[in-house]
Amino acid sequence: MKAVVVRDFNTFSVEEVDLAPPQANEVRVKIVAAGVCHSDLSIINGTIPAQFPILVGHEGAGIVEEIGDGVTNVKPGDHVILSFVPFCQECVFCKKGQPYLCLEANKVNLGRQLDGTSRVTQNGEELGCMNALGCMAEYAVVPSISLVPIDHDIDLKVGALVGCGVTTGVGAALNTADVQPGSTVAVLGCGGVGLSVVQGARIAGAKTIIAIDKSPEKLEMAKGFGATDGILADDDTVPNVKKLTDRLGVDYAFEVIGIPAVMELAYTITRNGGKTIMVGLGNPKERLSFNALTFSLKAKEVCGCMYGSSNPPVDFPRMLSFYKEGKLDLEGMITNTYTIDEAPAAFEALIKGENARGVITFE
Repeated sequence: MKAVVVRDFNTFSVEEVDLAPPQANEVRVKIVAAGVCHSDLSIINGTIPAQFPILVGHEGAGIVEEIGDGVTNVKPGDHVILSFVPFCQECVFCKKGQPYLCLEANKVNLGRQLDGTSRVTQNGEELGCMNALGCMAEYAVVPSISLVPIDHDIDLKVGALVGCGVTTGVGAALNTADVQPGSTVAVLGCGGVGLSVVQGARIAGAKTIIAIDKSPEKLEMAKGFGATDGILADDDTVPNVKKLTDRLGVDYAFEVIGIPAVMELAYTITRNGGKTIMVGLGNPKERLSFNALTFSLKAKEVCGCMYGSSNPPVDFPRMLSFYKEGKLDLEGMITNTYTIDEAPAAFEALIKGENARGVITFE
């Protein structure tokens, strides 16, 4: 089968690899669509540590072809969305209602199945799979606890987006921040996840949603998804936000890039007593800094956001219900589609910020 394989930093290509059948508690999925997410790029450029060679792709949807022993949550023929965080329902975090922190993720983050091995080989060499998915490929063998079945009437290109970017962004607004009706929101970074935050804030009933980005095109795109205002990221960002918020700052600021300076900017434009939500994935070598005196005095809440604080078996259907009700625009998020052979062009467009979301399709 064809797959996108990363062999070294900034070195990837479309290659032919071999896929073994699923073992116990595993499922073989025919991938129909895979979103091109910045986290895939972070594997390629080394921001996210990984052991090479590895297949990328963690935002996908497809059709179940084969199940291993012990699988009960899906069956052949089911349409499914892949979750890059498994949900065992048994670890301490799952039992606390925080499956986005499932301890089984510690295993799949190493690029292997839950038993520590891989189903993908090439000339006898074992290759890893991002989050035990590696779904930027024609097929994937994945843990059954990484799959959520969905209705057959859902376009699987749309379903793929729910596997990462949409759930992360909408969940950040609805779950992590619990945005309240009539509130003011700022979203710093208007890529696929940022646009999903905008949509989540709109669904929550926010009165003012300020999109902030360096790209005028991205700001216009954000307005199409519900942003009430767009501000170019420059030296005037802070005063411009203050003008729109009665000099107070926003109730909720979402950083969706992962750059410390932007994270600190998000904190700065949050009003006293407001919430700053860090959604973007930063470089592990970088640090944030806050004023030690005013951090307490301003009483702002600062929190990280993992996977939109979601429970995939609950939140994936929830996102799709918003979609069916016309509250969540998913089709509009898909700016361009690509074949697997066009993966290099898809990543080039991602780096240039040309798409809300590019999607590789296998139909």
